[in-house]
Amino acid sequence: MEKIHVIRLVATATLASLLMACGRPPVEDKSGPPVTIAHPRPTPVLKYIDLTGTVGAFQSVTNVARVAGYLESLEFEDGTFVTKGTPLFKIQEDQYVQDLKRDQAKLTFSAQEYRRQLEMLKKNATSERSVERSLSEMKQDEANVALAELNLEYTLVEAPFDGLLGQHLVDAGNMVGANAARPTEIIAIEQIDPIYVNFSINTRDALRLRQMMEEAGVPVKSGVGNAPVLVQLENETDYPHQGVLDFSNNSVDTSTGTIQLRGIFANPDRVLFPGLFAAVRIPLGPPQLGLVLPDSAVLSGQEGDYVFALGDGDVVERRSVVKGPLQGADRAIEEGVEPSDRIVVNGIPNIRPGEKVRVVNDLPSAKVTPVVAP
Repeated sequence: MEKIHVIRLVATATLASLLMACGRPPVEDKSGPPVTIAHPRPTPVLKYIDLTGTVGAFQSVTNVARVAGYLESLEFEDGTFVTKGTPLFKIQEDQYVQDLKRDQAKLTFSAQEYRRQLEMLKKNATSERSVERSLSEMKQDEANVALAELNLEYTLVEAPFDGLLGQHLVDAGNMVGANAARPTEIIAIEQIDPIYVNFSINTRDALRLRQMMEEAGVPVKSGVGNAPVLVQLENETDYPHQGVLDFSNNSVDTSTGTIQLRGIFANPDRVLFPGLFAAVRIPLGPPQLGLVLPDSAVLSGQEGDYVFALGDGDVVERRSVVKGPLQGADRAIEEGVEPSDRIVVNGIPNIRPGEKVRVVNDLPSAKVTPVVAP
């Protein structure tokens, strides 16, 4: 009996062990480095070309003393924005007031003399030559009065347009305008609404741009006045400033191998001002459907750009690709992948072609900021 009892205990323990083994989850296969994959995602892709440029004033004028005299007053504060017609500085006017009075008196006399000569001519009391001489003197006096009025106007200089002032170059109380050949510079003013962004493109990119425009169905010669130009400053993102191509030089600068271009932008908030560096983007037609991947998944080597894709059995394959433009955090892929491909996006430094890996997550491509056609 005791032997039978022992056999029963052993059988019971064995059965319990089998039941416990059947309830355990399967052992996870931990062979191969872990990776995260994503599938190329169809999304609207905007093709563009990126350049760099500098912001320049729409108009720039250095106001000078156009008549000689003491600088009586400065009517502005350095660095302020002024509107057209705002007084900027005043030159002492006393001399020019007296000059005008003198010339007006001469004109009054010469005009009377001319009328007197005409009356005398009717009575044959004077010659036609005397009449012509008096007419000439009257015309000269009229010109002198006009010049005196102009010089008096020049004693007060006003802003020629809405613009941003610089720093004054001469203090009040100084003699200005004494040398007509070298007028005294007083203050510079720059019009910044609208405003220009100047940039250049090298001949290689110019030819590439032409090819991309042809592929996008954009007429090559239709750019100036129509082609959109996007700009962002160093502290900005997503190219918030939109303008149009305003100028394209018709020849290549042989010293630099570049073609000069210029965009014009509305600048009501005066965010853009002359001298700033700017990133310039020229879109090429409206967005078109394409495939994107996280930019970090696209690698570069001596043989070109590539990604790591997973084949049968989760084996790593090196896949050559043709990169397109960035789309937010993603990179457009023009050739080399399909929507069904499994592309490694995390764990890349730990894998190599031909190696079996372990997929720990399967994610869609990183979210892309919607592309809006300019």
